[in-house]
Amino acid sequence: MKQERGFTLIELVMVIVILGILAAVAIPRFVDLRGDAQAAAVQGVAGALSSASAINYAAKSANNTSAVTVDDCTKVGGLLQGGSLPTGYSITSSVVAATATVACTVTGPNGNTATFTAIGTN
Repeated sequence: MKQERGFTLIELVMVIVILGILAAVAIPRFVDLRGDAQAAAVQGVAGALSSASAINYAAKSANNTSAVTVDDCTKVGGLLQGGSLPTGYSITSSVVAATATVACTVTGPNGNTATFTAIGTN
């Protein structure tokens, strides 16, 4: 007599239950990653703004004619490649004195904020 092999109904139900438990634990973690990614994007833009401001200050210090005068936080956005902030981002206006460093705030499309350092040039 030939003996057939396969899974019993109990084994199949147990596998489905285990997969359901794993899905219930894993899905909330993946959903929460969206907020973290949006916050990280704003921090990345803030880092780019800080770097652009530092490079502009160095260029101005070296008497480079392509350096831009920065007397307000909002002008730092024009230092990025392309000449403007990404769509949906804004910078809070704040006066920056020549050669002074000021903490400025950038706001992302979803309301996340991050700070960056602007260095004034005249």
